[in-house]
Amino acid sequence: MSWDKQRVTDVLRDMWRIRLFEEAVEDLYGRGMMHGTMHLSIGQEAVPVGTSLHLGEGDVITCTHRGHGHTIARGADLGRMMAELLGRENGYCKGRGGSMHIADVATGNLGANGIVAGGLPIAAGAGLSQKMRGTTNVTVCVHGDGAVGEGAWHEAMTLASMWDLPVVFLCENNQYGMSLPSLAAYKVEKLSDKAPGYGMPGETVDGNDVEAVAEAVGRAVERARAGQGPSFVDAVTYRWRGHSKSDKNLYRSKAEIAEWRDRDPIAHYAAQVLEEDVLTQEELDAIQAGVRQEIRDAVVFGTKGEEPTVEAMLAGVYAPDDFFAEEARA
Repeated sequence: MSWDKQRVTDVLRDMWRIRLFEEAVEDLYGRGMMHGTMHLSIGQEAVPVGTSLHLGEGDVITCTHRGHGHTIARGADLGRMMAELLGRENGYCKGRGGSMHIADVATGNLGANGIVAGGLPIAAGAGLSQKMRGTTNVTVCVHGDGAVGEGAWHEAMTLASMWDLPVVFLCENNQYGMSLPSLAAYKVEKLSDKAPGYGMPGETVDGNDVEAVAEAVGRAVERARAGQGPSFVDAVTYRWRGHSKSDKNLYRSKAEIAEWRDRDPIAHYAAQVLEEDVLTQEELDAIQAGVRQEIRDAVVFGTKGEEPTVEAMLAGVYAPDDFFAEEARA
């Protein structure tokens, strides 16, 4: 574990960026300023930040529909993210993708995906491309525990193993596939127990410990860069909010949620930092205050963006030339 002051500061700043960004969009959604649905990762901040510590230029990720955290950890612009969620033209996907399909190819984010396990075949393809081009880059495929039961998960794991692709399959295991506990869905003690069946190493790690995540993902990334093929990392964490904004969260007890809130990954790491005398409480407060200002600026940027015209929205839709004219006449 490295207690380098700059590294520690960066880790805390990114975890706070994710937490405060999501709290802000939750508020905007509640006020009717965001539409559609939204999947928050509040409580899971250690996984994306710990993962990104070992990724550099040329490395890519694929995300789930709960992808805000990984997008931010890879260096996305908060203002453009906010604009995207608000449906504005200056968003990453011109407001067309929204929360579940946000992408930022410039920082190596090939996109979130609204389909459970939808990112796995894409990640296998990205890994194949990296290998065929002779690079030392890697692909990190972020998926949830619910994806482990999908056929696409099996297919991607099989393909990556067969061709020794440089892919790290990272299960952001928040323990619920929508409302079904993963313990009820799979007859294994740990999801990582499935990995040897695909000819790759598997490891289960405390997903609320950012340094533990970093160490586990670091080992898997190093293995992939060395041409030794894929790995599976099961990062056990917990989402404080419901599955989506329409989820009334009736399948979990208040006691269970409170227990996991007490294991807050940000508070846990901050306490370690103070104990090791890496940063003072005043410095911690300053980091958080700085991030709060970043989020305020992002909200202003997003709300001031232009809303797309009907013509602009239709420009991205394929249809026969006379389709809309016939619809108008009808």
